[in-house]
Amino acid sequence: MAFRLRLAPEHTNINFFAYQRVTLAISAVMMVVALTLWAVMGLNFGIDFQGGTTIRTESNQPVDVAAYRAAMAGLEQGDAAITEVFDPTFAADQFVAQVRIAAQDGSEAVTPETILAVEAALQTVDPSITFPSVESVGPKVSGELILSAILAVIGASGAILVYIWLRFEWQYAVGAVAALVHDIIITIGVFALFQIKFDLAIVAALLTILGYSINDTVVIFDRLRENLIKYKTMPLREVMNLSANETLSRTLMTTGTTLVALIAMLIFGGDVIRGFVFAITFGIVIGTYSSVYVAKNLVLMIGLDRTDKPKKNGTPDEYANIDA
Repeated sequence: MAFRLRLAPEHTNINFFAYQRVTLAISAVMMVVALTLWAVMGLNFGIDFQGGTTIRTESNQPVDVAAYRAAMAGLEQGDAAITEVFDPTFAADQFVAQVRIAAQDGSEAVTPETILAVEAALQTVDPSITFPSVESVGPKVSGELILSAILAVIGASGAILVYIWLRFEWQYAVGAVAALVHDIIITIGVFALFQIKFDLAIVAALLTILGYSINDTVVIFDRLRENLIKYKTMPLREVMNLSANETLSRTLMTTGTTLVALIAMLIFGGDVIRGFVFAITFGIVIGTYSSVYVAKNLVLMIGLDRTDKPKKNGTPDEYANIDA
């Protein structure tokens, strides 16, 4: 006898539209709050987007941020930020910090002489300190990276819009892309709220979120299109509820198994990839929510043309979309 694991009963009858206005209002409020945080607090740009140099330090003595800053006083290093890095995977005598030095006006990057001077100054505080990595990016390059990141997200969203439009109908495309914009804005708002470092790895995470979220949305839309053929007289709201319930087990299984791997990476992966993994983890959670409560709700508000449409052979005997 075969055994299949289910995270939801085989047959569910959840009314996903019972609180339609409430869920849409919650989504709208979250987006407004996220945009406000983004505008007021800004993002904690990493070295990729800000330009300058990041020096990673490691020592067997506790990090004394005040002593580090005092030792660097008087050096012509421009604006500097010193932060201690915490990670549960570090050994008891492993203390890590990051010294971020912004490039000075008119300079393409922090000079090697300045980097050596900073390292020498820090060694006067702690002779055992080491510098495992040094990363430098010029302001011109960082500006180009910001533009490229924006274009990448816009281009991916535009390509998804066109694909869904051709694969289904324009109403589906509007609902799907609106849900994606919802996911991206709220995720960026969380990064602004907690001032998590925002670098190229996070942009890669945002693009991953786009792909994951649209995949879940397309599964629901595909089942919806099939059910529109089977239940021609059933109200659209009920057909959408039926489709969401029929794909619920698949949605929970896919999201659950993905989160298991991501949470393990979040805990044990180390601080270097923690921001990237956190972005994907949060994005998958909010993406699953938007697939169920945002995308199809918007399609219901817009409405669908449920008149019989011809098949590819020209016979109008059932509702069929002609795929691109």
